[in-house]
Amino acid sequence: MSRRRALHAMLASAALGLALGGCVQRQLPDHMIDISGLVAPLAFHLTDQDGQPVSAADYRGDVVLLYFGYTHCPDACPTTLATLADALAHLGPQANRVRVLFVTVDPRRDSTAVLKRYVNDFGPQFVGLRGTHAQLTRVIKRYRVSYHDEKPDASGAYEVDHSSAVFIFGRDGRARLLAQEGAPANVLTADVHQLLTGA
Repeated sequence: MSRRRALHAMLASAALGLALGGCVQRQLPDHMIDISGLVAPLAFHLTDQDGQPVSAADYRGDVVLLYFGYTHCPDACPTTLATLADALAHLGPQANRVRVLFVTVDPRRDSTAVLKRYVNDFGPQFVGLRGTHAQLTRVIKRYRVSYHDEKPDASGAYEVDHSSAVFIFGRDGRARLLAQEGAPANVLTADVHQLLTGA
C-alpha cells in the first residue's frame, strides 16, 4: 500500500470510528461516512485563485465539497476532481449552489495562476485555494488531514502523499459527509442533491 493510500485509510478509519462511537448514524452507500456533529464546521482564511482573501463565510449558503491536493498530483487529485465534476454535471442548474474548494498542500509550486488554470479545467464551481504556512497548518489540523512531501528526484521534482477524502458541508457550513476515495459520481450526486433540497 502506498503512503498516500495508507494515510487515506487512516483518516477514513478514524472518521468511521467516530461515527460508530456516536449516536446511531443513517445507513449510507459504500464510500460515504456520516460525519454530522463529528467534524468541525467549515472555517478557514485562505487566498483564492484570483489572489483574493476568502473565508468560509464567503461560501455560506452553498453546499461545499472540500478537498486537499495539489496540481502536480499524478493520479488521485485529477481522478477525484473529474468524478466531482461528473457528479455536478448531473445536478443540472442545482450545481450553481455547490462549490468545490481545492486546497493545495503544495503552495511552493501552486501559485494562484497555476491553481486558476488547473481548477478551470473542471468547471465554474471549482475554486483553487492556497495559504501561508500558518493558514494551511490551521486548516490541515482542523480537518486532521495528512500530507508529506516525498524526496525530490535528481531534477528536483517531487510528489506529495496526502489524504484523499472529500469533506462535504451543508449550506449552513456544518460537516455532513466524508466521501472516501473511489466514491462514484452517482452516489455523490444523490447525497449533494439531498443536502441542497434539505431532504
